[in-house]
Amino acid sequence: MEPQNLTAISEFFLTGLSDDPELQPILFGLFLSMYLVTVLGNLLIILAVSSDPHLRTPMYFFLANLSLADIGFSTTTIPKMLVNIQTHSKSISYAGCITQVSFFFLFGCLDNLLLAVMAYDRFVAICHPLNYPVMMNPCFCGLLVLVSFFSSLLESQIHCLMVSQLTFCTNVEIHHFFCDAPQLFHLACSDTSIDTILMYFIGAVFGGIPLSGILCSYTRIVSSILRVPSTDGKYKAFSTCGSHLSVVCLFYGTGLGVYLSSSISPSPRKGAVASVMYTVVTPMLNPFIYSLRNRDIKRALWGMIRRTV
Repeated sequence: MEPQNLTAISEFFLTGLSDDPELQPILFGLFLSMYLVTVLGNLLIILAVSSDPHLRTPMYFFLANLSLADIGFSTTTIPKMLVNIQTHSKSISYAGCITQVSFFFLFGCLDNLLLAVMAYDRFVAICHPLNYPVMMNPCFCGLLVLVSFFSSLLESQIHCLMVSQLTFCTNVEIHHFFCDAPQLFHLACSDTSIDTILMYFIGAVFGGIPLSGILCSYTRIVSSILRVPSTDGKYKAFSTCGSHLSVVCLFYGTGLGVYLSSSISPSPRKGAVASVMYTVVTPMLNPFIYSLRNRDIKRALWGMIRRTV
């Protein structure tokens, strides 16, 4: 097949999770419900943090930003899938596909970096409690969020630039429910070996460095907690980072699961189904993890509900 220039391609086709017409209403209802729960849950976290003076601390400031990133992450993929199911269409415009790639990496990387920032916050709070107000001052916290955002923006624009340079044959069918960069590399007629190497290198930098920071922080945290003489003191110290550790395990666990499943199974459709875990389920569960395990969040939410009623 003769390759055609990328600018001549007006649209791609997303095969979605299933071709079975009988499953489409079920998938629409399921993903619409999960999306609404995700948006509502994370919005409640943001409103609780912004409305309660007791939650004006670095930990909850980072949590509010994480919730905002989770809303953006889910909004990047789910609404387009719902529109395609409702309209019985599988198409996505070229500009829409490039935009989706850009925002997917922006919010995905931002989630990753914010989790590392929150791990550092817990490290300072537990290992250097006396210096915590000075070290984690509002200006420094704002700087950490800004650095995370612009680093994520840099990564997303690099991926966007790589995808925009690809040339495609007449086959523009993406075996996924959103525009996934590896899938686009697979469809390209041009040589993508350098792009693939660069993609893995960027993933190692923007994924490996935050993960290393999280592991280093928790190594120091565990070491510090073990030196606490009383059992109650150990429990109290560890309970302050239990929710964050649960979210970290969920985020990286689902991501690793998707990577392993795609490596073991050659079926793109199975990889798309597995990716639902970190693109849809993880952002939906994060508010529940923080609200159910955190008394301050629960108190703020109940107070906000009582004021509304």
